[in-house]
Amino acid sequence: MIRDFFLGFIKIHILFHATEAPVYGLEMIRELETHGYRLSPGTLYPILHKLEKRGYLQTERRIVNGKIRKYYAATALGRSALVEAYEKARELLGEIGPGAEGISQQEGPPGKVKTK
Repeated sequence: MIRDFFLGFIKIHILFHATEAPVYGLEMIRELETHGYRLSPGTLYPILHKLEKRGYLQTERRIVNGKIRKYYAATALGRSALVEAYEKARELLGEIGPGAEGISQQEGPPGKVKTK
C-alpha cells in the first residue's frame, strides 16, 4: 500500500526533472535514489512509458557513446500537471504539516490520526 503513495511522488519527481531538462532512465534512477527511492530499471521504465503514453512526457533519441539513449522531456500537459500537483501538495502539507511530528504509526479510530 505504501508503495502506491510513493509511486505518485516518483511521478512528480520525474515530471519536475523532465521540466528542467530532458532526462534519461539511469539518470532518473540515480536522482530518485538521492531522495530515498530505490527503483530498478524494470520499475522505472514502465512508469516513463506510461507517462509518455498519457502525453505528460515526449521522447527524443540521442546517440551517446555510439548507443541510442532515450531522453524524456515534459510536454505542456506534463508541466500543467506538475503545477496542479504542486498546488495539491502545498495544500496537503499546509493541512498536515503543523502536526506531522506528533503522528504515530499506531492505528487510531477511523478518520482520526493518533498522536504521541
